[in-house]
Amino acid sequence: WHEHDPLEIVASVETCISEAVQKFEAAGHNRAAIKCIGITNQRETTIVWDHQTGEPLYNGIVWTDTRSQSIVTELRQRPGAAKLPKLCVKDAFDRGTLAFGTVDAWLVYRLNGVDANVFVSDSTNASRTMFVSLETLQYDETLLDFFGVRGRIHLPKIVPSSHATAYGVVGSGALAGVPIMGCLGDQSAALVGQKGFSPGMAKNTYGTGCFLLYNVGEQPVLSTHGLLATVAYHFDKPIYALEGSIAVAGSGIKFLQNNMGFFEESKEVNDLAYSVDDNGGCVFVTAFSGLFAPYWIDDAKGTIFGITQYTQRGHIARATLEATCFQTKAILDAMEKDSGHALSELAVDGGMSNSDLAMQTQADLINIPVYRPKMRETTALGAAIAAGLAIGVWRNFAELRDINRAGGTVFEPQVSRQESADKFEEWEKAVQMSRGWVRSDEDKGVGAIDKYRPKSYNDNVPSSLTTGVPDCSVISKVVKGPIVTDTTKRVTQISVKEIGIHPVPKPLVTVVGDLDDMDEEELFFELRKVEILKRLKKLKRLDYY
Repeated sequence: WHEHDPLEIVASVETCISEAVQKFEAAGHNRAAIKCIGITNQRETTIVWDHQTGEPLYNGIVWTDTRSQSIVTELRQRPGAAKLPKLCVKDAFDRGTLAFGTVDAWLVYRLNGVDANVFVSDSTNASRTMFVSLETLQYDETLLDFFGVRGRIHLPKIVPSSHATAYGVVGSGALAGVPIMGCLGDQSAALVGQKGFSPGMAKNTYGTGCFLLYNVGEQPVLSTHGLLATVAYHFDKPIYALEGSIAVAGSGIKFLQNNMGFFEESKEVNDLAYSVDDNGGCVFVTAFSGLFAPYWIDDAKGTIFGITQYTQRGHIARATLEATCFQTKAILDAMEKDSGHALSELAVDGGMSNSDLAMQTQADLINIPVYRPKMRETTALGAAIAAGLAIGVWRNFAELRDINRAGGTVFEPQVSRQESADKFEEWEKAVQMSRGWVRSDEDKGVGAIDKYRPKSYNDNVPSSLTTGVPDCSVISKVVKGPIVTDTTKRVTQISVKEIGIHPVPKPLVTVVGDLDDMDEEELFFELRKVEILKRLKKLKRLDYY
């Protein structure tokens, strides 16, 4: 469960406005100089309120909330199924007074004042509700019918991201009377803030999670490689993007800080990672809640491979930073396949982009330069640009070219393409081996784990390797020929009946080590020889010592 109090969201924005205006004036400016404002917000978080009273009917359901997973599964399996979670809002739904919107629609509605009834949503937000056609950027009747909501809920009017009048004016507070002229979902705002206005330009925001948007131009591109088609921004005309989302980025660092106690402050991850020369062979698949784009593996869990007795905290810190970089590489590869164009530079922002080590690692893995601006609050800058374009502060994109460009840092690749390809291949192997940790009820039982074996696993390794006691079929394979031991240098022929081994159930888990197939086979036979010799000694058939 993940919810937000809608009134608390409004209160926090009002506080932000008040304190920002105070700092603006403390710096020697006059609030009368503020001609308009822009809004950027968390996408896909939805809020319902009473259209007549303006009061919220329930907490906002955050985009990370997974309660709808069963509904999504059902809708996938049953074409035509329609279901809308009504929570505690059934009365308003039945009366036809239920208003539904994303955070931008709620904020605009409340900032204008309930009586003003300004009920609008920008294209980048509205397109994430699953009610809107990407091609027309209008509500699609087929989709509304599919979800059973057509004519039964109030939906905001969809308007461009930059508009002089559509969003109304602030109704009260420090900026009363100031028009709202720009509105963008947070990731679209970051793309605008990075001036990603041309097809083939991309930005990656390294926050708690990680979101990569790639401008594909005036026509939406439907991905066949695990990405999402979305609206990049909508000024004079809509521009589309491909998007890839990574569930764990900065939250992986928080995991090392809060759960593992590796350091006191997040920024210390860099010093810890620099304490070693490399990851020491460790690969950390940070699938705490499965893997997002482009893999979409629901049954993966966080898994660390390659740990040895020499592994230190610094190795795991490096592997944590690298995990986000590997997933970004996978998304960029998918974007190149979908779009048919290779990226020439990746613009970055967000908290984790402050790490020089992480950004250099990123450049090395994707083999193109990574650009990090000096001022990294590009989401807020994007909202300001949207508002500024509406009021005429800037007349075109060319006038924005040099904004926030001075003082940036460019990270150039420093390793060969082959070396980065080898590292990525190792990562991909780890991803496949992280599958299958979450199983449905029907999969639980003897032998169910076979379904989740990595593709590279050697299926010839007998299951008894995990039990210490071989079953009859295993022994039969072992004793097809004579057994030679280094200890006795004798040749002995034995039978299953003589040893007296009884069959055992197939184990639920399977050993997958760091050994290659040949090493596993040799290990298996050595273990079997030791077991057989011990039992022969007990039967006094062979003087082992």
